Amino acid sequence: MYSSLLLVTSLLAALPVNADGLYTKNSPVLQLNPKTYNSLIAKSNHTSIVEFYAPWCGHCQSLKPAYEKAAKNLDGLANVAAINCDDDENKAFCGQMGVQGFPTLKIMTPSKKPGKPRVEDYQGARSAKGIVDAVVDHIPNHVKRATDKDLDKWLGQNEGRPKAVLFTEKGTTSALIRALAIDFLGAIDIAQVRNKETASVKKFGVTSLPALVLVAGDEPQIYQGDLKKKPITEFLSQAAAPNAPASADSKPKTKPKAKKSKPAAKPTSVAEEPDDEPTAAQEETKPVPTLVPAPAIPTLSTPESLQAACLAPKSGTCVLAILPEASESDEALPVPATAALASLAEIGHKHAQRGTHLFPLYAIPASNPVSHILRTALSLTKGPTVEVVALNARRSWWRRFTAEGEDFGAVAVESWVDAIRLGEGAKEKLPEGLVAGAEEAEPVAEAETETETAPEPEAEAEAEAEEQVEPEHDEL
Repeated sequence: MYSSLLLVTSLLAALPVNADGLYTKNSPVLQLNPKTYNSLIAKSNHTSIVEFYAPWCGHCQSLKPAYEKAAKNLDGLANVAAINCDDDENKAFCGQMGVQGFPTLKIMTPSKKPGKPRVEDYQGARSAKGIVDAVVDHIPNHVKRATDKDLDKWLGQNEGRPKAVLFTEKGTTSALIRALAIDFLGAIDIAQVRNKETASVKKFGVTSLPALVLVAGDEPQIYQGDLKKKPITEFLSQAAAPNAPASADSKPKTKPKAKKSKPAAKPTSVAEEPDDEPTAAQEETKPVPTLVPAPAIPTLSTPESLQAACLAPKSGTCVLAILPEASESDEALPVPATAALASLAEIGHKHAQRGTHLFPLYAIPASNPVSHILRTALSLTKGPTVEVVALNARRSWWRRFTAEGEDFGAVAVESWVDAIRLGEGAKEKLPEGLVAGAEEAEPVAEAETETETAPEPEAEAEAEAEEQVEPEHDEL
């Protein structure tokens, strides 16, 4: 996949792209380069999510509305940023971060080592709600959970430092109070007390919930404003100034350089982030990575194995490379068939290395009698031609990969596979008789019998999540 990424980058480097990438200067998404990643993300006390993208990437363009919506929803709670890996100054950095395809989303969580956050790939739904929920789950919690027994002891700690106490009915700690604790880390200590701690509630004269009490000076002050981050920050700032958070105003206004594009070297570890942008000399001296050959995809040689794997009533999505017979003069497969097998093997190997879920990929040789049945039932070409199809027996749909000019390269095939994973594109209804015991299969909704069928379960979940996304997360 890495070699394919370099090939795509080199072929498309000459194409005109938006100088600002996908996101404008008015976007809620922070735009980064290697230096600003270090200052705004790596050294931040807040959790961040960073999208590594290329402007020409169709999936990146499709993700943009949801990503910007997530950025608005997470404003003040976490950093939502993006870096254009098609920009010359960013290519080496993207490679060092282990980017092998677009878009790649990574969540950065502060660690005990300053400037060295924990980095993990985001593998959730590509929807605003999915992104927001994942980032909120990664926000560190510096809020003390106090009770009647230990509240006074906590108040006496760090003598001279202001304290803030949130009285609430909730047993969980909200994203807002966690974000405030991060903003005022080392300046104001923050605790949360449940309303069942009656002695503490009575001590501070709390009569309605939630209530935020600032303990600084002689008399505690109960906050009376809106339960939003900006006014709460202003209220707490009378006791101590917050840490300077990364904001949209900090976005670098960089311009792509006109120097010749150079492919990025593959990183030795995705967790090792550079402290600064590599020089051109350093880029030139980096060794060419050694690529590990991808293992061949499994072969289903018998009708029984194909039925058990993909044509049973409850079988999920399978991708099948239906192979042609070798010519009489040559026992080897035609070049398109070999290319299709290599591409599927490379795609499967990439997902296996990254630990991401991918439906199974199989080769169906011409010696398997069902291969001829599939060609006839699905009206596929016959003879010395490879066919790549995806089918789902449980949901009774199938889809054919259409190669332009017999292009079975990894880039074209992976784009098709990704579209299936995201529930994009048209599907057709499986002909009757292909699925053994089809009367036991799950019923197919009427909408799925048309050319445009219902999306895969992953995409359905994303669509449902998108509808349920909350307008705000900044609540106590």
